[in-house]
Amino acid sequence: MLEIKDLTVAVDDKIILDHFNLTINDNSIHCLMGPNGVGKSTICKTIMHEPNYQITHGQILYNQEDITNLSTSLVASKKIMYIMQNPIAIEGVTNAEMLRLALSESTKEHIDIFKFNRELESICAKINLPKSFIHRHINEGMSGGERKKNELLHLWMLKPQLVLIDEIDSGLDIDALKIVAQSLKEYQTTYQASFLIITHNPQILEILKPDYVHILEDKHIIKTGHQELVKEITDRGFSELNKANEVGESNIHE
Repeated sequence: MLEIKDLTVAVDDKIILDHFNLTINDNSIHCLMGPNGVGKSTICKTIMHEPNYQITHGQILYNQEDITNLSTSLVASKKIMYIMQNPIAIEGVTNAEMLRLALSESTKEHIDIFKFNRELESICAKINLPKSFIHRHINEGMSGGERKKNELLHLWMLKPQLVLIDEIDSGLDIDALKIVAQSLKEYQTTYQASFLIITHNPQILEILKPDYVHILEDKHIIKTGHQELVKEITDRGFSELNKANEVGESNIHE
């Protein structure tokens, strides 16, 4: 589905990623972990073509189509969604208005308002979000946990096939984390979507059960493994794993 080939990305002339490579197949969950500040969020922002992130080398392919230089709106139209760590508030635009317009643009069909509202209400019940949020301005006045659930409302309505998830566990209490993680897993299973999730939290990974876990450091992926790599990270920390990798411990390359 997604192939990032030899990607180098700079912000304000500072190289953040250098010859970065990653392949994500259909119906798979990949987790990206690493110390703070190494450029994990840069991957998502570069895929979504945020203007401050300049690609100086390499290529991004999605379903064999080159999307390296597409605008954000065109990338999103390919059924790619980015759930940010701190979703922004948009005053004056309700969830319902945005979603109705987005679906209309995506399908090029008339939206049945009654069916649309029923689906919104059903999703709100699924993720324990008050129905009143349907007509609230996007993320305005919402707590961190409410914003993350609001993003799930968008996810279930827009039905992307590739979801970039940047520390969705940030700001969630234990109960909310469980609801969010289970909803993500249900969505992934229902629609056979692919996830790239950035997190430091092993609890969410216990529910999502990623197929691959990658460690990002020194501007590229230094180690790839499976779920047991999460326990190694928790037990030993990134610095110890990096040292072990440098002296030649086994490494799994996809």
